[in-house]
Amino acid sequence: MEDQPKKFLHIAVFPWLAFGHIIPFFHLSKLIAQKGHKISFISTPRNIKRLPQLPPGLQPFIKFVELPLPHIDQLPENAEATMDIPTHTVPYLKKAFDGLQQPLTLFLETSTPDCIIYDFAPYWLPPITSKLGVLSIYFSTFTALVMSYGVALLLRGDNIQSGSHFEQNESGVPDMFRMKETLFGAEFIAIRSCMEIEGESLKSLENVCKKKVIPIGLLPPSLEFSEEKKDENWDIILNWLDKQEKQSVVYVAFGSEVILSDEEFSEIAKGLELSSFPFLWILKDQDKHDRFVENDSNKNGLIWSNWAPQLRILAHESIGGFLTHCGWSSVIESLQVGCPLIMLPFQDEQGVNARVMDDKMVGVKVERNEGKFNRDSVAKALRSVMIKEEGTRYRSKAEEMGKIIGDKELHQKYIDEFVDYVELNVLASKH
Repeated sequence: MEDQPKKFLHIAVFPWLAFGHIIPFFHLSKLIAQKGHKISFISTPRNIKRLPQLPPGLQPFIKFVELPLPHIDQLPENAEATMDIPTHTVPYLKKAFDGLQQPLTLFLETSTPDCIIYDFAPYWLPPITSKLGVLSIYFSTFTALVMSYGVALLLRGDNIQSGSHFEQNESGVPDMFRMKETLFGAEFIAIRSCMEIEGESLKSLENVCKKKVIPIGLLPPSLEFSEEKKDENWDIILNWLDKQEKQSVVYVAFGSEVILSDEEFSEIAKGLELSSFPFLWILKDQDKHDRFVENDSNKNGLIWSNWAPQLRILAHESIGGFLTHCGWSSVIESLQVGCPLIMLPFQDEQGVNARVMDDKMVGVKVERNEGKFNRDSVAKALRSVMIKEEGTRYRSKAEEMGKIIGDKELHQKYIDEFVDYVELNVLASKH
């Protein structure tokens, strides 16, 4: 008997409105599309416009679905992602996001995808997918350890739950309620991780969730940089980096969502000055950028306030360490090119990531005393990684981990297994 022809699926993808989530969801979409499945990538118009260009070969397979974000008085016009607003207004973005329930439902009813891959925020989605017979998959962009902590907290019971994630906020729904509804409403969980780095945590997550947990690999970005599109931002940075000695420069970047207080900013600046290493600091806050330039007595650095190609910078031979907030994407990018970390986490999951990386000796945490760091603790951590003799062990461990992260065959195997599992489950759900 002849084999049945392969059935290609229609998969909807619906990330939360933060680029630390949108980019991994987009990367996963491209990898699934390479296998011939059709993707409907759903987000708001401005976020879709900010995505990287699709390779021509994938354009027939990925369709962008723009859902306009409902207007909320407390949000500035054109604010469609967390990077557009201060942290304290993010609950209003969640409120606007919840306003996408009706248009998303309409899309699912009319386009009838086989399954939807979604994030932690749309707590209202699982009952809709269940009613429509759409297979639902929760995709976590966090580490398995972060997720294990989160789920353990959820399961400990309402009477001992406290902290900002459990509290009612301006969106009307606590974050942990969102996570509970989306996580336990899914058929299974996909996670940006791999057994080689988080084997124990992945097993632990599956045990606490009582659901299938599938690692999809680390989604490492491509190191094959295209030269087709000339970028004058990169040309200026490259020109400066080329003049520096090998592994002498500290790269400083805290992602798009960390907002430094004046005190934190000042202590980091003074710590860089004390350490005396040349640095490249991506500083989005124009006011702080201007003040730094005016008061800077350390002429050893380049302050950059425009967009910068992070992976290209980290891959440059003059970079010796990365002073980072420890967002999972930043950690992956740095270790992919064997660059050790100087870790200064600011938010919950970043602290967990830093603890894992500290245990693996791929970098050093900036010491805090009663929650605060100072210029001396910044300078001390920088020296630990950047001074050749001391830093050798961290660089060696970072390079070892880089071999795992850079193993294309390994990460493709995770994607293959994930897609196979989705295909089987969609087929089973149809019978």
